[in-house]
Amino acid sequence: EHNVQKGAYVVLSVQDSGSGISSHDLEHIFEPFYSRKILGRGGTGLGLAIVWNTVREHGGTVAIESDSRGTCFRLYFPLSTELQETVVSEDNTTSAIQGKGERILIVDDEENLREIASEILTAHGYRTVAVASGEDAVNYIRNNTNVDLLLLDMLMEPGINGRETYEEILTISPRQKAIISSGFSETADMEMVFQLGAGGFIKKPYSVEQLCVAVRQELDR
Repeated sequence: EHNVQKGAYVVLSVQDSGSGISSHDLEHIFEPFYSRKILGRGGTGLGLAIVWNTVREHGGTVAIESDSRGTCFRLYFPLSTELQETVVSEDNTTSAIQGKGERILIVDDEENLREIASEILTAHGYRTVAVASGEDAVNYIRNNTNVDLLLLDMLMEPGINGRETYEEILTISPRQKAIISSGFSETADMEMVFQLGAGGFIKKPYSVEQLCVAVRQELDR
């Protein structure tokens, strides 16, 4: 039914007791930017799309049951019975990815993602400033040109996106370093940002190590 391989799965179920989701919305619920929230007063419509992509990349799937008594999301992850040894390379040890007090400007319209990135980077020796829009990032750079690196979200609503933000920042600080953060692997805007000089990409959701490695590599480039 869900086009997954036969086998054992771990299932995470999330259920509410609301009024349910209409059949029309169920057909589109995992599409990027599909949202019934008012623009600027809710999410971007990317949350479930990122959940879907993440689960599928792990070989699993998401099933939904919804009626007037509520909605249940079931996330299926393939179960591995093999023990795997985690090998940490010398380049990715704590000392190798530790910050040296560099200032990182985090630009993301999702508050929880700003907080997570800020806490991770602060704990690893960086100084962080977080803003909620491209416009805020441009204004900050205009008054503070001592930013060592941008952690830049590509898709922000409403307002200018990551590409437009980086273009405007480069007119103020032409050598500004940046890494891109996005839930999607390739877009035309992302390619243009790399051509403008951004040197790294980290896909959401990311781990502590992935974020710190990406930041350290771009700073040292």
